[in-house]
Amino acid sequence: MRVSCFTFLKNAHLLGYPFVESIRSALPLCDEYVVNIGECEDDTVEMVEAIGSPKIRIIRSQWNENMRTKGFVYGQQKSIALYNCSGDWAFYLEADEVIHEDEIPAIRTAMEKHLHDERIEALVFDFIHFYGNHGTYAFSPAWYRRETRIIRNTIRAYAPDGLFFVVLDAGSNKKGRYPRAALAHARIFHYGWLRSQEQMNEKSNRVAKYWGQKNAEIDYAQIDSGILREFTGSHPKVMSGWIPDGPVPVFKADAAYQLSGREKRHRIMKKLEDFFGADFTKKHYRLVR
Repeated sequence: MRVSCFTFLKNAHLLGYPFVESIRSALPLCDEYVVNIGECEDDTVEMVEAIGSPKIRIIRSQWNENMRTKGFVYGQQKSIALYNCSGDWAFYLEADEVIHEDEIPAIRTAMEKHLHDERIEALVFDFIHFYGNHGTYAFSPAWYRRETRIIRNTIRAYAPDGLFFVVLDAGSNKKGRYPRAALAHARIFHYGWLRSQEQMNEKSNRVAKYWGQKNAEIDYAQIDSGILREFTGSHPKVMSGWIPDGPVPVFKADAAYQLSGREKRHRIMKKLEDFFGADFTKKHYRLVR
């Protein structure tokens, strides 16, 4: 079994991504790590090179700055990296996503188990979305709890945006579908909302255009306090230099914050989830039972 890992980056250091930690976390799993890097104004390229792993293969690409629809430029760059993978499985990690060293054996076992089962086209991870500090995570129907991160590299798959994959069946060139998937029985630690508020706003200012949107000022305290939960587990060891040592209290939201209509709907959905034991988050895959 050959495993490719892949990601895409642009100004990742400038925008506060823990991309070095992300890459390092998955290196023990992969035979190659394809890193697609766009034109940068910072030292992202040099920092990836400094990791010093012979598994890493850097490719350079030009972003289409005129693409302003639903983040499709992210899908383009993700697909470019995917199409340069040579493994049986292709494992995608975004620049702010990290895997825990304790779960590497489970991930490898899942790939080995399903390698020859062509019904399984992808593997799905549970997500922990940290928010505000490393002792807090967000949990609500608004924050996806599971997502595909490993895709079989012998099928026709592409990325319409940075988040998910679409598969084209052999007999169709027109209509895609979400991949058939199994659970990886492992977690993705998502640290995007742990960068400084200044870095988050700089990121928002730079990337909003790719969605055809105007930049909205981000204030971490402006959030529904009811979705914030305490995280009591351990963080991946590679994050030890990126997050402070020791426990922290649950991030404190603004007590005067007024819920939006969307957040009110999500509160109702969460109550229904609790009552029915359901999960109403968006799913870009279909689990094979």
